[in-house]
Amino acid sequence: MPSMSPEDFIKANAVLIAPPLVPEIALYLASEVVPLWRATEEELAANGVPPPYWAFAWAGGQALARYVLDNPAIVRGKRVLDIGSGSGLVGLAAAKAGAADVLAADIDNFACAAIRLNAAANDCTITVTQDDLIGAASSWDVILVGDLFYERPLAERLLAWLKPLDVPALLGDPGRNYFPKSGIEELARYKVQTTRDLEDREIRDTGVYKLIRD
Repeated sequence: MPSMSPEDFIKANAVLIAPPLVPEIALYLASEVVPLWRATEEELAANGVPPPYWAFAWAGGQALARYVLDNPAIVRGKRVLDIGSGSGLVGLAAAKAGAADVLAADIDNFACAAIRLNAAANDCTITVTQDDLIGAASSWDVILVGDLFYERPLAERLLAWLKPLDVPALLGDPGRNYFPKSGIEELARYKVQTTRDLEDREIRDTGVYKLIRD
């Protein structure tokens, strides 16, 4: 059994810092990748646990958050879903940009704890859910997707759900293997500083896109 709450674990193993492209927002992030990953395995008493995605400001999420903050009319006064939220960076950007309501969804309970902590650290009010909302009926005005196209099954489920919805969907992605090659419109491009512990280069050329429906 875990020896401490997810919130206490995050406070003990992560550092409150701002991502390079989004200095307006502070997040509990890993200062070193491998030690935190090992600590997560020890805390859960399991080997081979997934990476602690909540502990990193991924390139796609940073780019999408930057775009939302620079173009607040996209979310101002609207109901926003940040799907696969991770650290909550994109949802927090939407809240700071004036969204009427932000729902951050992530199936990882540590991510949900991180989002709550990050929201408090940034004096933002957002709702957090651990429910898998891919496939759910939409009650949102905008859906934000930051860096979720890294696995084929997830990418296929996500696109199969998003394409029929009559809701604007914005995607932030640095060119992951399963990011769609068509049906998208590029809105902006950023050079995002990353780490070689996570990526194959220190700067990722990252785009923000709008999903185009047929």
